[in-house]
Amino acid sequence: MASAYTSGSEENFSCSICLDVFNRPVSTPCGHNFCRTCITKYWDEQVKFKCPLCNMAFNTRPDLRINTLLSELAAQFQTSIRVKDQLCVKPGEVPCDICTGTQLKAVKSCLVCLISYCQTHLEPHQRVAGLKKHRLVEPMDRLEDRMCKKHDRLLELFCQTEQVCVCQFCTETDHKSHPVVPLKEDEVKTAQLGKIEAEVQQMIQERLNNIQEIKDTVNRSKADADREIADGVQILTALKRCIEKCQDDLNQMVKEKLKSTEKRAEDLIKELQQEIEDLTNRSSEVKQLSHTEDHLHFLQAFRSLKDPPPTRDWTTVEVRPPSYVGTLRRSLDQLEETLNMEMKKLRDAELKRVQQYEVDVTLDPDTAHRRLILSEDGKQVHDGGVVKELPDNHKRFTQGICVVTSQSFSGRFYFEVQVKDKTGWWLGVARESIDRKDRITVSPETGYWTLYYAEDGLVFNDDPDVRLPLRAELQKVGVFVDYDEGLVSFYDVEARVHIYSATVCSFTEPLYPFLCPCNNDYKGNNSAPMIISPVNQTD
Repeated sequence: MASAYTSGSEENFSCSICLDVFNRPVSTPCGHNFCRTCITKYWDEQVKFKCPLCNMAFNTRPDLRINTLLSELAAQFQTSIRVKDQLCVKPGEVPCDICTGTQLKAVKSCLVCLISYCQTHLEPHQRVAGLKKHRLVEPMDRLEDRMCKKHDRLLELFCQTEQVCVCQFCTETDHKSHPVVPLKEDEVKTAQLGKIEAEVQQMIQERLNNIQEIKDTVNRSKADADREIADGVQILTALKRCIEKCQDDLNQMVKEKLKSTEKRAEDLIKELQQEIEDLTNRSSEVKQLSHTEDHLHFLQAFRSLKDPPPTRDWTTVEVRPPSYVGTLRRSLDQLEETLNMEMKKLRDAELKRVQQYEVDVTLDPDTAHRRLILSEDGKQVHDGGVVKELPDNHKRFTQGICVVTSQSFSGRFYFEVQVKDKTGWWLGVARESIDRKDRITVSPETGYWTLYYAEDGLVFNDDPDVRLPLRAELQKVGVFVDYDEGLVSFYDVEARVHIYSATVCSFTEPLYPFLCPCNNDYKGNNSAPMIISPVNQTD
């Protein structure tokens, strides 16, 4: 019976209606088999009783009985399918090397044959005398990699001296004097594996942190962009309202002047029309009197006509068009005043924004020219007028009376330097590789982005120099750098005014804050120090 169902295919044990393995199979008089439920439901929906396969018609509904033999065979076939499904190899399990088609799960691996077997294909090793001597172990994948190439034995040990896997024969030959441990007892490797796992987890966490930092940066950028747009809309809306009011005021002023002129003209016209009417009446009286023949009436009326009615001397009266000279200018002056107020707010907001990137810097004495004197805290520098004996090094300026800070930067940073009471100075940033030994030529091409001040002017050092308006009482200068944007900006901190910005700068190295207090002349006019000051955003 076993051979009967194991050699058959699934089609032989399937119902042609539901296409599944028979469930309580019954046979029709024509010899075909169906599930009892399937054929019963089929005939319940038909007018005539026919076989679904051969269409043989039956006069009456056949009396169906369970096909006991087919039922047993179908049950055994279904059981074999379930067993086969259970024995099929799953991910992570070792497959049988002999199975063709559907691979079953291996139950043993042979260290002699170097093959893994399922339960069926393992049978010869359990029956044949010669195969019984083979060493069987729990299923292993890649058996050839687990065997010693020299002794053809299983690698079961670990040599702690040479850090390699060995077989039992290796410990009696090449690794005889070496300490070995079973593979599962190599605690060192286990600890190393744990360390590697910890390092990997740390690297994963670092990258997750990097992702979060990038997302946070994007969110901050969006917030900054929204704030910038909102501030711009607020200021431009205020300016638009101001312009509209300026236009309305100008229109109102011009219209009022025109209205006043029109009113005066209207009044004068009315007065002239009244005098014309009076004179017309007098003319009529004169004509009428000239035609009278009553001498008494003539003499009496003529006496009243001697005195003319009162009239204005119109030779001195004129209507002058209104003058609009200065009207538009006064409106624009008002607009300019409002614009200056808004610009002041904008400059103040800009300065506060860059001041958020304040960095704490101190002057590096190893870079200072021998004439310079630095304060103990590294915040002040001035020209002492005397060349001191100091050890030379590759960082020290030997020609320019200059100094840079100990700290370098490559991002956004801001610092402030007090230049009060000085008659000359240089201030800005310089790249790391500037020439500190020869005569200094200050420009972006040589690695300097600096502002120069003297009594005759203020200059941004470039090729050619950019001359700037000389600001009175320049006491403190702020320097802001955006490394990625290639931007260097200078601010008059006390006046809270932007002085100048160098854009599209090419930065390829770290940048150092750069100070040059210039020579102190013989009268001591430039003796005041340059002082790196803490930022006070409440100014």
